[in-house]
Amino acid sequence: MTAIDAHGHDDHHDHPENLAHHWDNLEQQFEANKFGMWLFLATEFLLFGGLFCAYAVYRGNRPELFEWGSQFLDTKMGAVNTAILIASSLTMALAVWAAQKGLQKLLVWMLVLTFMGGVGFLVIKYFEYTAKFDKNIFMGAAYYTPSPAKDKDKAGGHGDADHGDDHAAVMEIVPDAPAVAAFTLESDAAELPRTDIAPGEAGPGGLARDPEIAPKIAIPYKPHGGHHDYPDHVKSEERPANAHIFFSIYYCMTGLHGIHVVIGMAVIGWLAVRAIRGDFGPDNFTAVDLGGLYWHVVDMIWIFLFPLLYLIH
Repeated sequence: MTAIDAHGHDDHHDHPENLAHHWDNLEQQFEANKFGMWLFLATEFLLFGGLFCAYAVYRGNRPELFEWGSQFLDTKMGAVNTAILIASSLTMALAVWAAQKGLQKLLVWMLVLTFMGGVGFLVIKYFEYTAKFDKNIFMGAAYYTPSPAKDKDKAGGHGDADHGDDHAAVMEIVPDAPAVAAFTLESDAAELPRTDIAPGEAGPGGLARDPEIAPKIAIPYKPHGGHHDYPDHVKSEERPANAHIFFSIYYCMTGLHGIHVVIGMAVIGWLAVRAIRGDFGPDNFTAVDLGGLYWHVVDMIWIFLFPLLYLIH
């Protein structure tokens, strides 16, 4: 006698191998898995949404930061990366189609090409980042630090080792000064207030201001002595106050996106290994479809990042 389960399934017949016991059929299983994936992707949108909100606020209030900072971004590299990710979205879509049609060889090749697209994106991003690091373009207060290699040459081979912390770069701030950022040397500013936090912005016009807690704005940079060689972007008279904020936003947004690219590549690599084993076919392509959804969202986020950071001036 053949046993029938609670869902009406025959224990020996009409139960596909890849159908979990708690689903009635493959279509129900696929739709539930896809719905779960969209819920997860909604949390990803919320995660990046916070960064996009920060971008919008600073972009609206301090457009000069973005006009100044965007000149240090390589638009050509960004455009190439955009083309790579768009092409990888195409290969990922073809991989899903191949899995649905049972075209195993095409599926494997499309997954490999998608994976290589991620590799190409990260390689270009590596060169972008290192080019900025070589010029001391970092996020936060490190944006204003001098180059150690240059210090050694300027100091006749002694560098900072002979001077300890006496010449460490610190922010020089005074109330109600002109709105341009500045850093000076600790030895020349021993009595100045020091902080690791960037100076704040004044409130909207017309609001009462307590002189004891008035926002402190950094005064213009003035080079001192011969022991430090500050980068040109620090010494520039055109540099707006708090220029480092743009690069903090840039590194946070592109860095978080890069982490998601790495995660997507790990998923695609896992799918490729399974595809080589022949695990996917017309009745079992859910994993490929869900991996494709994740990759398309990662690509779409970059489609927004590229114009917002590289093209809008």
